[in-house]
Amino acid sequence: MKPFADPGGYNRELFPHWKTQSGTCNIREYVLKRDGVDVVTSSSCAATSGTWFSPYDGRNWTAVSDVDIDHMVPLKNAWVSGASAWTTNQREQLANDISSPQLWTVTDNINQAKGDKSPDVWKPPLASFYCTYAKSWVEVKYKWDLTITPAEKEALTSMIGTCSEAGTATNGSGTTAAQSGAGGRRGGGAEGMILLAVPAIWLAFFALFFG
Repeated sequence: MKPFADPGGYNRELFPHWKTQSGTCNIREYVLKRDGVDVVTSSSCAATSGTWFSPYDGRNWTAVSDVDIDHMVPLKNAWVSGASAWTTNQREQLANDISSPQLWTVTDNINQAKGDKSPDVWKPPLASFYCTYAKSWVEVKYKWDLTITPAEKEALTSMIGTCSEAGTATNGSGTTAAQSGAGGRRGGGAEGMILLAVPAIWLAFFALFFG
């Protein structure tokens, strides 16, 4: 763990985002299609209709203008957690990471309220999502070797404490966050570490990797 230390110089453009995923589709468009149900796209790959479930607040939306793509670990938080020392290519990979639970389709004003805040300052409105949110945050930070602060760790530990013993297993492409909402969250994926659901194991993981 390290205390918060802003090296200054942050600019969102230092994290090139929404790169081309395939054909005319960029990462943002890919995530909208991945996270939505019955998504229809234009010839330029822009979503024109569909249904999206926002796991942060439990809302369903049918207008793409009502949702944003959230970076689980905000780019500025990544900057102050170690990414300021990375190459531009590394920062681009983080900003477009679809192999870990870094990118989420959520209600637009909820995303704006979160901004660049860490879990000790902001938590999703839906308390039942605390477990998945905290585990996803930790997985991204672990994968990218980003630091956490003592206050961040305390908040995450408390959120992980809400996980049931049965829990929901996660994998490198994230959990099925919208099991009770419209459709599923993500498909399977082998990349990334396997995250166990039992809170005691998570607390041991914290102690081992984050001091």
